Amino acid sequence: MMKIETLAVGPLSTNCYLVSLEEREDVLVIDPAAEPERILAAIGERKVAAVLLTHGHFDHTGALHAFSDKPIYMHPSDRIMLTDAKWSVGWRLGDDAERPDATDFVQEGTKLHLAGMDISVMHLPGHTLGGVAYRMGDALFTGDTLFYRAYGRVDHAGGDLAVLFASLKRLLKMEEDLKVYPGHGRATTLFQERGRL
Repeated sequence: MMKIETLAVGPLSTNCYLVSLEEREDVLVIDPAAEPERILAAIGERKVAAVLLTHGHFDHTGALHAFSDKPIYMHPSDRIMLTDAKWSVGWRLGDDAERPDATDFVQEGTKLHLAGMDISVMHLPGHTLGGVAYRMGDALFTGDTLFYRAYGRVDHAGGDLAVLFASLKRLLKMEEDLKVYPGHGRATTLFQERGRL
């Protein structure tokens, strides 16, 4: 059975997710946003199989250095955000620290098998050029593309409202009612958001 732990960390209360199977001793870290000590404490004795980034903004990568020896997955279009604070928007809060580079890149349709779980990738640009969602079973980790009753902002580098709306349309047209785990705020479902957006 899949276990999802949510840690709201950092100045923007960004959701960092720890995803694992109850019968296994390894875990996936999605968006290690900040407070590395807190994230590591929650991981405990488990082994980190990989880090998955939904996008490259500073508030989703602030604790990435704690996992620099692990596989780091992201879309290549957001790679620049790991080294450029203007692209990552880190300059707005005085965070211009470089992040560890990604080791692996995903795109639309990428299939992964990590920590015993099958993962599929959707490329959902609009909030950033390389925003993605990771699907694991009936769980969908949407980053800052889709929130509870809201969607991501588009006024930073790489943002585009028309492109974001196209990504949201793709999500909300999906036939399955997946549980949505966003980059900020509470979880929701695709069917709930279909009636609101």
